[in-house]
This record gives sequence, structure tokens and C-alpha cells, in this order.
Amino acid sequence: MDHDTLVAFSKSWGLFYLIAFAIGVCVYAFWPSNRKMFDDAKKNILDRDDTPWQ
Repeated sequence: MDHDTLVAFSKSWGLFYLIAFAIGVCVYAFWPSNRKMFDDAKKNILDRDDTPWQ
């Protein structure tokens, strides 16, 4: 196995890996059971940040 073969293999499988990872992140973000967690994060983003640091 020479260097060019290894580079071609890693480029092609790396692309498939990144596509699969991106699809997994989108599925996680839009999964119905995670909706409440993301809605809470959206609404409460400033609740604890409205006072000076101590």
C-alpha cells in the first residue's frame, strides 16, 4: 500500500464520515423528544446572565 492509495482511501472515507456525522447532528437536533430541551435553552439563555459576575 503506497502513499497515494492511502490518501485516496482516507479522502473518500473521510468524506463519507463527515456526511454521516452531519446527518447525525441534524437528526439529533430535530428529534421530537429533544424539542423541550432546545426550547428551554432558547427561552432561558439570558435568565442567569442578567447579573454581574461575582
